[in-house]
Amino acid sequence: MSTPAKGATKKEKKKHIPVKTSLNSPYSVHWSPLEREHKHFILNTLKVKLSAVGLQKQRVVRFREWGSRRRSRKKASKPTEEQKPAPEPAESVQTPSKPTEPCWSNPAVRKQLAIGINEVTKGLERNELSLVLVCNSVKPAHMTCHLIPLSKTRSVPACQVPSLSDTVAGLLGLKCVLALGFRRGTEVFEDVVRAITPVVPPLKVAWIPKDSTEKAEDKQSHTGQGQKRKLEEMSDEATDASPLILQPLKVKKIIPNPTKIRKPKKKGKQKCLSAV
Repeated sequence: MSTPAKGATKKEKKKHIPVKTSLNSPYSVHWSPLEREHKHFILNTLKVKLSAVGLQKQRVVRFREWGSRRRSRKKASKPTEEQKPAPEPAESVQTPSKPTEPCWSNPAVRKQLAIGINEVTKGLERNELSLVLVCNSVKPAHMTCHLIPLSKTRSVPACQVPSLSDTVAGLLGLKCVLALGFRRGTEVFEDVVRAITPVVPPLKVAWIPKDSTEKAEDKQSHTGQGQKRKLEEMSDEATDASPLILQPLKVKKIIPNPTKIRKPKKKGKQKCLSAV
């Protein structure tokens, strides 16, 4: 009689499906609606300021030729006298050369802005921003939902502005701008922050009381301009700014995972010890 192979039994077993436990928030967080008049005012203010500053990302267009790498390697391996670079005159050295890599037209002004979701998130975590604007064209929408509690706990005015990316991206020389933040103590955009802040609607977060945000605002008014702080100091400030009372969780029932494969305990060693 032919006995079944051991490998066949292993293949017949169902593939183990990993199970991951995730927690979902019972609260629904959403951006406060912005009025149409305020929307046009914010977009016009940003358009006028960015066009006056002239901040733009300079891109380099490179044309690639087929076999150019091989030719460059051959030339580098066998340098000749004709290929040696000639000494440049003094006039050519003084003239500004074109950028070989993408860069910003004014790096000092660029440091006063936080462009993109990741940069805005880091700025809010470090409490370095004074105003946050988010575009409503973000897909999926939950990519910017975490900015709502972050800006609320830091008492930073934030709102969702329709067609923000279409207005600002072209002026900055970018394809899209899903989030835009203004850093604290900015000299260039100080008037913009002052003009837009009273128009921004307040955010509503269910688990954050209003008293904590008021205390945070008072604390930020006494602090100086934005500087790099240690992580320990930032954690202490965050705890003082938002004294939240967490409600205790009640576990109703613990259900074991049915898909978990439990290995049986080996009793061979115990039998040997008992026989001795």
